[in-house]
Amino acid sequence: MMVNIQRLCQRAKIASRSLALLDSRTKDKALVSMASALVKNTAYIIGENDKDISSAKRLKPSNALIDRLMLNPSRIKSMADSLLEVSMLKDPVGEVIETIKRPNGLLTKKIRVPIGVILIIYESRPNVTSDC
Repeated sequence: MMVNIQRLCQRAKIASRSLALLDSRTKDKALVSMASALVKNTAYIIGENDKDISSAKRLKPSNALIDRLMLNPSRIKSMADSLLEVSMLKDPVGEVIETIKRPNGLLTKKIRVPIGVILIIYESRPNVTSDC
């Protein structure tokens, strides 16, 4: 299992280098496409989620844990809406946030850059990806 996680992380790091070069329009289009796919596939997602819930119930978890795991049309719409909200934000990548001229004449700039790879621990909440 650990080898698979390491392999996934390595692949994510490689992919992040290409993604970092994407323009704002492409990133926004991807977010809108993800939101659309969530809405379009709501029935399928709920069906698969039902399998997860059935499997989880065999372990006799708390009702709160089952509630966090459960998806419904409203929660899926909320996930899609979160992605659409992000797509409407101004892309900060490339923004110069500070310029300093050093005493020796050297000009330095603080520029916003892509954050890179983030590991998300789901803890039975399938909406974490769109929340993040």
